[in-house]
Amino acid sequence: MGSVRWAFPCAAWAPRRDEWLLAARLVQPEEKDRVRQFAFARDAKAAMAGRLLIRKLIAEKLCIPWNEIHLQRTSKGKPFLVNDILGSHPSFNFNISHQGDYVVLAAEPELQVGIDIMKTNLPGSGSIPDFFRIMKRQFTEAEWRAIKSINNEWIQLDMFYRHWALKESFIKAIGIGIGFNLQRIEFNASPLQLEETRLDDLHHVAVALGKPEVFVQKDSNVLPKDLTQPQFQVLTFDDLVAAGVPIAPEDPTYWDNFCSKQECPARQSTHSR
Repeated sequence: MGSVRWAFPCAAWAPRRDEWLLAARLVQPEEKDRVRQFAFARDAKAAMAGRLLIRKLIAEKLCIPWNEIHLQRTSKGKPFLVNDILGSHPSFNFNISHQGDYVVLAAEPELQVGIDIMKTNLPGSGSIPDFFRIMKRQFTEAEWRAIKSINNEWIQLDMFYRHWALKESFIKAIGIGIGFNLQRIEFNASPLQLEETRLDDLHHVAVALGKPEVFVQKDSNVLPKDLTQPQFQVLTFDDLVAAGVPIAPEDPTYWDNFCSKQECPARQSTHSR
């Protein structure tokens, strides 16, 4: 199995009844219940797509039958595969992220991997300088100088989210969770340190790669990307479920629950895992 980079445009997905009920049949019951508990349809769609991406990855790349895949979560909430039946992929790593209009997945056969996506959005309230003041502790002085190096607030905001994606991808790769002090790592945003991709003008994706022993807490010792950085493949819903085998019977109330949800809150949140 080689590197995998997938993206699904969850914001543009308006599930039909048959699609949503099929999706619910294709994930583990506890994951189905997690998705049901989201207050907003936007978040439920992203969460469901993330579950389907992971199962598609394992079924197609590791050749484990869809309905035999058993996933659990670490204490930090990171999904992992329990049943690598033959033990043939001990270093297999995957990670997902969702924010803005996409869910993204990165997987590697040998390397630790963390992925984060950020959409450049205007603050929900207040000015960009006010937003930066609130977020001041998230970056080092050097990073703030880089973010503010161009005299254009929109470009500064764009750089802010780019740096955020870089840091979050690193943190997720080493599995230390959101309680980590972001000032303990510093990035000079360079293509020689991590993979960086723009899915469109607004969405930044960062992928952190490295062998477990190279990750340290003070700097960005991730492996340099080579000249053939994997490109993201944008998938459809049909792609997500192509290898699917139902795990549970159909539950019509699951569609009713989804239809009862408002699409999104009035004020958009800054970031969502």
